[in-house]
Amino acid sequence: MRRFFIDEHAISEDKAIICGNLFCHMTRVLRLKIGTRVLLSDGIGRRHLGVIESVGKENLVVRLEESSTEPERPSGPLISLYQGLPKGSKMEFILQKCTELGVDSIIPFVAERSIARLPENRETEKMNRWLRIVSEAARQSNRPTIPDLQSVKNYDELIESADQSLKLLLWEEENTNRLKSVLGSLPHPETVAVMVGPEGGLTKEEVEAATRAGFIPVTIGSRILRTETAGMAMLAILQFFWGDMG
Repeated sequence: MRRFFIDEHAISEDKAIICGNLFCHMTRVLRLKIGTRVLLSDGIGRRHLGVIESVGKENLVVRLEESSTEPERPSGPLISLYQGLPKGSKMEFILQKCTELGVDSIIPFVAERSIARLPENRETEKMNRWLRIVSEAARQSNRPTIPDLQSVKNYDELIESADQSLKLLLWEEENTNRLKSVLGSLPHPETVAVMVGPEGGLTKEEVEAATRAGFIPVTIGSRILRTETAGMAMLAILQFFWGDMG
């Protein structure tokens, strides 16, 4: 059964009215017909099982047969990825794969050594594209929710706003705090922040500022991971250790 994410405001009583890009995708790309059963999610965990009742020129109507009343909650902690803004299309790859791995929120940021910058006149366009990527990745990986994708922040704003119960910073110069030992010494957290620097890494001063804000610098071993790999590796480890993998 095909699954789609819809806006919660698209639902009225026992029907869902679908229009716009999703309508085009369902009718012109997938060529779904009247009578097709579909599973709809509002992006915050509520699911609706229904049947396509009618198809018009600009929208289609799904008759809802069954709806969940409570959002589904993940079995593990809510994980936020603080990702240093990378070059080129790497951010799109990060968004897609980390969504598949169950990240709860993604916050891109600009650090001192960041090469990439997001011009103000392209921010809305870029954010809309990124939102489409996480939505599609959530649908394909059968997630009940879409990650919260926040706008690009500066570094000081980032560390001041971090309020998770556990905050980890993956740093290539850390030699003492091995991730396995740190995780083994802590109780099960409700929320986790994972910070990954941009291609050039974080400066010592930035790491010190993050440490003062409660972040724990950690290493996962002798390998130096690329910025587009590091967040995925951390997510997979945390989901195995505390979450729903394995």
